[in-house]
Formats: sequence, C-alpha cells, structure tokens
Amino acid sequence: MSLGSTALAPVLSVLLGLGAGPVSAAQVPAPQPLCSVTDKRLGELSGLVSDGSRWYAINDGGTKVQIFVLGRDCAVQRVITGSTDPYDVEDLARAADGTFWLADTGDNRKQRDTVALLAVTPEGRVTLYRLTYPDGQHDTEALLLDASGTPYLVTKSPLGEAGIYRPAKPLAGPGPTPLERVGSITVKSTDTPGGPVAGFGSVLVTGGAVSKDGTVVALRTYTDAYLFPAPDRDVAAALRREPVRIPLPGEQQGEAIAFEPDGTLLSASEGTGQPVRAVRGAAALVATETTANGQASGAGGEAPGPSAGPGGMAPVPALLLAILVAGGAVFAWTKLRKRFGR
Repeated sequence: MSLGSTALAPVLSVLLGLGAGPVSAAQVPAPQPLCSVTDKRLGELSGLVSDGSRWYAINDGGTKVQIFVLGRDCAVQRVITGSTDPYDVEDLARAADGTFWLADTGDNRKQRDTVALLAVTPEGRVTLYRLTYPDGQHDTEALLLDASGTPYLVTKSPLGEAGIYRPAKPLAGPGPTPLERVGSITVKSTDTPGGPVAGFGSVLVTGGAVSKDGTVVALRTYTDAYLFPAPDRDVAAALRREPVRIPLPGEQQGEAIAFEPDGTLLSASEGTGQPVRAVRGAAALVATETTANGQASGAGGEAPGPSAGPGGMAPVPALLLAILVAGGAVFAWTKLRKRFGR
C-alpha cells in the first residue's frame, strides 16, 4: 500500500530522534538490476517468490486471485488464477510442497474484523483461512512461512513497534482461526534513499521472506532489507537476534522481497517498468556476520519490545503520538495516494 507524500518525513524523523546509522557493519554488495517488469498487469508488484528457474509475483490489492509466473527476463509467461475474491493481498510465500500462500492482510484504515491467508495450488485451487488478531486491527504487509509451514505475520507500524503474530492453533478453513502475538520488533530510520515517504518510509515493514532451508529470515522496509540468522529455523527467535542490514536504495515503492534457492536476495518495487534486483550471496552474509560478532541469545519467551530489533527505536511518547496521529489524519485526506482508500 502507498503511504503518501514525503513532506511529513523530516518532521517525524526529528521528533522521534531516529538515527541514520546502519544496524550492522557488514559490507554488502549493491543490488544489481536483472530485468524490468514492464507488464502493466503487475503495476503494483507487492510479493515475490522464486523456485530457482521462475519467479512468481502478486499485485497489491484485491479483486481476484492472480499469481503471475515470470521468466528470468521479467516477462509474464502465464497467470495462475483462482475464483476467490480477496480484500487486499500484500505478500506472497511458497511452501515446500509448491503451495502458494497469499497474505490478504492489508488494512490501512483498521476496519477489518478478520484478515486472511489464501493457500493456492499451482492449478489455482484456493483454500481460505480467515484470521483474527487478539488485540484489534492491524495493517500487515509481511508474511513469513517457516520451514514447517507455519505462517507469521509482521505488522506495518509507523509510530511504534511492529507486532509478530502466528496462528494460535492449526489453521481451519474458512475459520476464523485466532492469532497469537509472539513478539515485536522496531526499525530505526536510515539514510537509504527511496520509497514514497523519504526517511520515514525506512521504518515501515513492507515485506518478508525466509530462505529455502529456513535458516535466514528477511524483513524489508521501503528502503532496506534486514536479514536475521535462524540456525534453529525458529522465526520468532530469529527476529530477536541482531540482523544484517542490506540497503536497497532508489526503489520507487519497494514492497517485494524473496530468496533464490542459492541464497541470492531479490527485491522489487511497485510501478510499471521497475527492476527486479539481486544481492548475490546475501544469505551467506548472515552466517559471516554471526561468526564475526557471535550469536545473539534468542531462546524462549516474547521477543523484546521497543528496545530490541533493528535499531532498537524507543516507543513514541503518548502525547507525541496523539499529536502526530491528529496531524496525520488531516494531512492524509489530501496527500495520501489513491490506494489508501481501500
């Protein structure tokens, strides 16, 4: 989902006291463009996965289930379709058995009683799983599917920590199945250029991915990717560890992130003609950094709150939060992009 004009970003960055330094000292290669997505049907590319020979992509939004199958030249080869009418699909994951999982979890206006996961077979058969949060509505754009097939949702939170949720019991269709909160994470502002909200966009979680072997977990913002070590393949524990930050500069509205089977990190942006870019050997950087700096503790319990995660941004004081929300509400009516109205 779009976030609006850049005008509010400098004010928020100053008020929140956000730093601009990297989370990790790791030296990472710059993303390299592979090809550009010129098909107008994918103008809002928001989720991406790879099987090593093809890419699979979804649009942000909700009118029908569509998974676009791309060649390595970014050309659409075919489209997997389903009859289910989603509300606002935001991210995509793929299980070991080839099932695609679509996160129908967008809720910018915080008005949905339930969100949903859609399990889609390669033939287009769709199973709907409705979900409920334990603590009210959330806007969520990141889906993480662990090695066992358990889904995790990471919320998009501009003024506080992003929550980490997973089903509290086995999924049952159509549900709803209750979610449980298993942690939280915060992200400091960075000076990486790009995104629809300069500076401020670097704290908003817009996508997620897990490596094929389950040992690296990635979250992205509009401007940066954060790679967390998961040697035990435990997503919640991984998000309590210190990540490696990989800048993804210059993306118009970066929301898609994926791993190739060989550990290459892929990123992509909304907007027709935007490139799919690759950071080769990205997954190996996590192992290198862990070896150099030691493994952070992450066993058991709730993930640390506002003092932990990428950058450890402290929570916004209540009065400041109220001021920002009130001002933002007025600003939003005239400045937010067309997709805010969903």
